[in-house]
Amino acid sequence: MRYGWTTGACATAATTAAYTALLTGEFPDPVEVELPQGRRPAFALATERLDADSATAGVIKDAGDDPDVTHGALILSTVRRGEPGSGVTFRAGAGVGTVTLPGLPLPVGEPAINPVPRRLMTEAVRRVAAAFGDAGDVVVEISVPEGEELARQTWNPRLGILGGLSILGTTGVVVPYSCSAWIDSIRRGVDVARALGHEHVAGATGSTSERAVAARYGLPETALLDMGDFAGAVLKYVKRHPVPRLTIAGGFAKMSKLAAGHLDLHSKRSQVDLALLASLAPEPLAARILEANTALHALQLSQEAGFPIGEAVADRARAFAASVLAPAPVAVDVLVIDRAGNVVGVSGA
Repeated sequence: MRYGWTTGACATAATTAAYTALLTGEFPDPVEVELPQGRRPAFALATERLDADSATAGVIKDAGDDPDVTHGALILSTVRRGEPGSGVTFRAGAGVGTVTLPGLPLPVGEPAINPVPRRLMTEAVRRVAAAFGDAGDVVVEISVPEGEELARQTWNPRLGILGGLSILGTTGVVVPYSCSAWIDSIRRGVDVARALGHEHVAGATGSTSERAVAARYGLPETALLDMGDFAGAVLKYVKRHPVPRLTIAGGFAKMSKLAAGHLDLHSKRSQVDLALLASLAPEPLAARILEANTALHALQLSQEAGFPIGEAVADRARAFAASVLAPAPVAVDVLVIDRAGNVVGVSGA
């Protein structure tokens, strides 16, 4: 599948072009940038604007074949002269968020331009400054015209990044369906929860299970992790960065996968093991579960028979989660939710 470029790579290209134009009066188009791992892509400019005090260049983000919400977004960089000796200073323009909560890799009050994109842009400014004999003291303002609206589809509001998107990327490259951005958001969610002093956090597979766990424990939004299918990402990161208590909440099918020892709960990478579910039930229910069409069917059969299979799944899932977390000092519990949002199994709570 076709790779794409991160917002950080696009911002670096736009900054390189804008600063070059500020010094020379001409925008390089396409503009080549240096990225980690030796990559040197060239970006076409979508916007050019030059006046006496500043230069602005824009690049359209191409995420390749990855379903990225920022695909097609215009990433703008406006470069102005800075105070002598100030180096490179970053500002958040329209559509780029500001950090308002601790626990992120940037201090509160800073523009949500992550450390690696900052480094890439700073290095680009230094190269241009050296090429044209300038000191490299500039103010770089990154904007994304539709960024505030796009940010509502990301974790940013929950992480305390308000006003727009984050400028992200560690390699500059978007790998299709790598889900690295989602996993990174999980990690940042844990960081924010720890920094805010939350002693209980919960990872949920979806909105239904998240509502159920929030209602049951009264957890604030900043203690909730949109885990999706990445149970392993939550467990492994919390193992390295412990919190006193972790709840894993999800639908019956996904928690059945966790109970079977799967850390990636996506349907393409793990399947419900009906034989396992049958082994948890007494006869003759076990035989009927073996013939079930789906996990939902197995749950329905168990409920009709009066057998609490959700509890059995929760117990087994909790045991596996605890084995992944060990020896970290984290108490873990599991909630199993049906499609209506009802809790059908609890273990360790």
